[in-house]
Amino acid sequence: MFAAIFTFNMIALVVFMAKNKGSPTMANAKNACSANILASILMRQENAVNLVYELFTCVPHSLPLFIRKKLAKVYHYGGVHSGCGVAAVFWFVLYTVLATIHFAQNPTHGLPVANVVTCYFCVMMFIFILAGAYPRIRIKFHDHFEAVHRFAGWSALITLWAQTFIIAVHTYNTTHVSLAHAIFTAPSFWFIGLSTCCTFFSWSRLRLRTVRAEVLSSHATRLHFDYRNMPPFYGLKISDRPMLEWHAFATIPAADGKGFSVVVSNAGDWTRKTIQNPPKKLWTRGYPLHGLLYTTRLFRQIVLVATGSGIGPCLSLMHSNKTPRRIFWSTRDPVQTYGQGVVDTVLNADSNAVIWNTSGRNYPDMVLEVWKLLVECNAEAVFIISNPKVTKKVVYGMESRGVAAYGAIFDS
Repeated sequence: MFAAIFTFNMIALVVFMAKNKGSPTMANAKNACSANILASILMRQENAVNLVYELFTCVPHSLPLFIRKKLAKVYHYGGVHSGCGVAAVFWFVLYTVLATIHFAQNPTHGLPVANVVTCYFCVMMFIFILAGAYPRIRIKFHDHFEAVHRFAGWSALITLWAQTFIIAVHTYNTTHVSLAHAIFTAPSFWFIGLSTCCTFFSWSRLRLRTVRAEVLSSHATRLHFDYRNMPPFYGLKISDRPMLEWHAFATIPAADGKGFSVVVSNAGDWTRKTIQNPPKKLWTRGYPLHGLLYTTRLFRQIVLVATGSGIGPCLSLMHSNKTPRRIFWSTRDPVQTYGQGVVDTVLNADSNAVIWNTSGRNYPDMVLEVWKLLVECNAEAVFIISNPKVTKKVVYGMESRGVAAYGAIFDS
């Protein structure tokens, strides 16, 4: 996806160069940058992402399997977000170079110095965003990455607004068009406006919710919300510090249809704190979001694989009877760690589910065990929720045998 986005942008660059005798205009660079920013933000806006999922998964099972396999890759939409984001930075750097040259050649009659100043400030914000999003830095300093990504992004967006009006005022002062005409005829105005609306729309849904914690063990807790009913296949972002960090969890519909819950397993500082000191209120933001397991509806039969707390996202699928499945769950002391209720949910979804207790036996050969279930039920695909190492191993093991396999990893 990242490569495809860059290919499209390179084609646009070549077209602009051909049209303008060797170099894109400042307007070309500015509009291309703004368009990429909009596409990047749309791929993080919940309603837009849900729409993409709906479009890619609405096909019938009668469609050939090789097409459905490709459509199920939609969960890698993160490549559009990062690809368009990086492309936007390249376009804006090009715009900054052109604006600097233009100002140096026309210091009194060209665009004002304020345009150049805002350019370099925006470039600095973009550098912060790219540096923080570099995979190793993002993994090691995730909370810092999230804060930098958010505040530098907002700062860049505000600066682009200021720059749009600076250019519009300059156009008004140097031509016979009205200020309104200069503003509303600029494509970048509409791109930036839509980008701002998408950002505002998500944050306008910021709410402080009451939560009831059900302690499952010293390793896991279950947080119950009752402010709305939740259909299967949705995820939710929750936080106790909404300006600094957010954590995404798959939601589990309540058995009585009233409310929903999420399973929090000890996987870091925030989850450990939540388990040891269960909260009474938490912030939620945005609209519930479809995730990887929503694409299971593309297949007639699947094998669902989870390790440890990976069973949490799978519980949502288990409340839906739309896709037949076999289940393989490898974990330590499932009843003691996650409670009898979770184990019963797994067995209700698949009475012959393989629950591999790693405290009483060796760790399983995941590829072999999953392959056995696949052959047994003649499934069309394998879905796995686990850590990156196991996910990559199982996905590779299945795909090398010609089986469709899907697992969310970093930046899916």
